[in-house]
Amino acid sequence: MSTARETIETRAVDPLEPTPVLVGRPDDRALTESLLEPVLGPVKKGWVLLFLLLLAGMGFWLLSLTLTVFVGIGVWGNNIPVAWAFDITNFVWWIGIGHAGTLISAILLLFQQKWRTSINRFAEAMTLFAVAMAGMYPIIHLGRPWLFWWLIPYPSTNLIWPNFKSALPWDVFAISTYATVSFLFWYLGLIPDLASLRDSAKNTTQRRIYGIMSFGWRGSARHWQHWRIGYLLLAGLSTPLVVSVHTIVSFDFAISQLPGWHTTIFPPYFVAGAIFSGFAMVVTLMVPARKVFKFDHVVTIRHLDNMAKVILATGLMVSYGYAMEWFIAWYSGNPDEWFAFWNRAVGDYKLIFAVQMFCNVVAPQVFWVPRFRRNIMVLFLVSILVNIGMWAERFVIIAVSLTRDFIPGSWANYTPTWVDWGLLFGSMSTFGVLFMLFLRFIPAIPISEVKELKHELEHADHAREREAHADVERSS
Repeated sequence: MSTARETIETRAVDPLEPTPVLVGRPDDRALTESLLEPVLGPVKKGWVLLFLLLLAGMGFWLLSLTLTVFVGIGVWGNNIPVAWAFDITNFVWWIGIGHAGTLISAILLLFQQKWRTSINRFAEAMTLFAVAMAGMYPIIHLGRPWLFWWLIPYPSTNLIWPNFKSALPWDVFAISTYATVSFLFWYLGLIPDLASLRDSAKNTTQRRIYGIMSFGWRGSARHWQHWRIGYLLLAGLSTPLVVSVHTIVSFDFAISQLPGWHTTIFPPYFVAGAIFSGFAMVVTLMVPARKVFKFDHVVTIRHLDNMAKVILATGLMVSYGYAMEWFIAWYSGNPDEWFAFWNRAVGDYKLIFAVQMFCNVVAPQVFWVPRFRRNIMVLFLVSILVNIGMWAERFVIIAVSLTRDFIPGSWANYTPTWVDWGLLFGSMSTFGVLFMLFLRFIPAIPISEVKELKHELEHADHAREREAHADVERSS
């Protein structure tokens, strides 16, 4: 008997097996209570302090936004030829951040990757809030945002029709479709957990609110059948959006004739960069939340290690895109194209270019070392650097390319105003406010999916034990 127990223990701690995606085997009730505690438990003082700080930043954003609407975009630093600057830079950056949610939730679900279970709702919520932030910039960039409905193609006496040969109207369709499908996918996955909140709530108001939001979910076999079918269908519908949305965003630049923009590598290069920055933002949000809300048992080192690997892989793709950009500019023999890239490296904005290269090319290389991939502080710092580097990349592509057009007499540098900075950092604060509210009122970890994963792992453990006993009996 002792031989059998030793065999089982040896198998259980096999060093060749990966680290677990779920620590321990708590019962369903304990798991539910631990994951609902951030919502139903008392408000933490740290949460209140951070929320008030972010709310103050949101006020700064509203001030900058109000000034932009009532005075005009002349309060920005935009000029001729730099007609696009912080506004479109922020737009592309936020859209890129929103890509990781769909990748983690939809694509990894279709490929049956177990490690997505504890992080998919973080990523989905991040997607929705990032797309909401991104959607603000094209509207305020119109100059007269209250007339945004002129962009809608409908017959009117004004005879205004969008130019469908331009990528800009397709941005509207792509982003609105992406936001709608992402919201449906996120909310459908929430329904079983909203029902758990309804059943666990201690006061009548919470039970009524979560009861309405859960649409009468009772957990019957029919409910689960329809839920799984709908979840998979939305996952399949979301998957092509990962590629299509940022591809269309890249067409805003690639179909132009401006040196530095006119390149066919932009679509795959932008998609890889979007996933790169999106995963970095997931890590940036996940690491402190994991610590504060004690999610260590469901968000394990295995999750963080896999996300670090994805950041490394997509970072190499982005680095390859940088190399190909420079090679194509040199190989084309076009002096205007080569000058645009050379100006990025040695011109007036060379510091921002250096930040881009260090953060996006050099910093992720530490993840080749397994010890650094599993070091929480290193992972957190690199994820912040990647977020900074990807914003710098967008700025270099958009604003720096515009400073030097075909006519030297029109060359001019761009200097952001305090309103530009307010719209950037204010959008980060607004994003943070939305995310803090999500953490407080919605289960951040999908309870039903974690329970399902727990039962699968228990079944695998039992099968492993039976196999060990059978091996011992055969050997004896």
